[in-house]
Amino acid sequence: MKVSVIGCGYLGAVHAAAMAELGHEVVGIDVDQRKIDALAAGKAPFFEPGLPEILTSASASGRLTFSTDPAAAADATVHFIAVGTPQKPGSYSADMTYVDAAVDGLLPYLKDGDLVVGKSTVPVGTAARLAEKVKSAVPGADLAWNPEFLREGFAVKDTISPDRLVYGVSSDPAIAAASQAVLDEVYAKALSEDTPLVVTDYATAELVKVSANAFLATKISFINAIAEIADVTGANVTELADAIGFDARIGRRFLNAGIGFGGGCLPKDIRAFGARAEELGRGESLAFLKEVDSINLRRRQHVVDLTVDLLGGQAYNKRVAVLGLAFKPDSDDIRDSPALDIAVQLNGLGALVTATDPEAIGNAQAKHPQLHFVESIAEAVQGADIVLLLTEWKQYRGILPADIDGLVAGKTIVDGRNVLDSATWREAGWNYRAMGRP
Repeated sequence: MKVSVIGCGYLGAVHAAAMAELGHEVVGIDVDQRKIDALAAGKAPFFEPGLPEILTSASASGRLTFSTDPAAAADATVHFIAVGTPQKPGSYSADMTYVDAAVDGLLPYLKDGDLVVGKSTVPVGTAARLAEKVKSAVPGADLAWNPEFLREGFAVKDTISPDRLVYGVSSDPAIAAASQAVLDEVYAKALSEDTPLVVTDYATAELVKVSANAFLATKISFINAIAEIADVTGANVTELADAIGFDARIGRRFLNAGIGFGGGCLPKDIRAFGARAEELGRGESLAFLKEVDSINLRRRQHVVDLTVDLLGGQAYNKRVAVLGLAFKPDSDDIRDSPALDIAVQLNGLGALVTATDPEAIGNAQAKHPQLHFVESIAEAVQGADIVLLLTEWKQYRGILPADIDGLVAGKTIVDGRNVLDSATWREAGWNYRAMGRP
């Protein structure tokens, strides 16, 4: 099929490349010339495993092109809206500026039979509003909502082989059937592999994504709240999570206590979800999300306070090694990163912070040049009074005491992600501290 993807940030770039890899003829459109130039050259403007490979192969096949000209969408029949919906300044609400601009910019090039497909995470009610705009401009065009469920670090796989597909379609049965037929052709490979498909209304499709994020955020904050109790009682939150995780109703995934969640989705999405509930007069229904957010932010302060305590009550002029800056491994994304936030807070207390990360140094340095960045673990821990493991990259999970014993000034480590073997470190003479583990 001939497909356009409006917005070539994280979601759009991955979606465009994956659609072309699946055999569609795709044009990616974005206003950022530098981003378009990089993508056209087969260079991903961010770190995502597998993306450079499919960018290269799809571009070489001739099926994938990029442009800054909205008119490039004129030949396509399916148009994906994949722009960002950041948090409004001074508000928890989602900023719909980019979504509205993308649709408005597309309208002059729509034709009868075209399908506009929203993928951005938006407040419930957005799809119905935009559908009216599309129909008013081009009565023979339609709009569907097809939320994304990408995990950073696995986005290529999640696009090509998703764990489920959701279509939000018109309430008119004939129009809905036509839109579903188009989307079925787009996702023919996934559907041939028996990927679960839910065809529903606009509002449900919009709520699926934010509800999923709210549930995951709640699960993470739940186990972190239990970790706070474990810290004062001597219980082991990891063993507790193993035990309750055997209950099929609960499950073990996302029950890892640590320094909390971050990134460009969960924090802003749960805040925007709560703000939308307030607008709908049902703020009390999602009031618990404020506590979920509060617990999450509290984890960062807990690590800062613990570090200061382990440094003898003050951080001034103490050397702190920070391993990890991205909000999660296999990503260079520092948006709302707990790891970077902790590093910045400690720097603000006068600590001499030296930080490293396999992929996120460039992004972190651009945002917080006051920190000192190095490329390797050895450089980061050299002369350190304390070591903080804050992002669970594979190379950090595998660190052994012998690897850094001769480099540090003080043998104290804070395992912010509960990924190291406590016995190994304590037997080697280290003061090992973790999250909710005695």
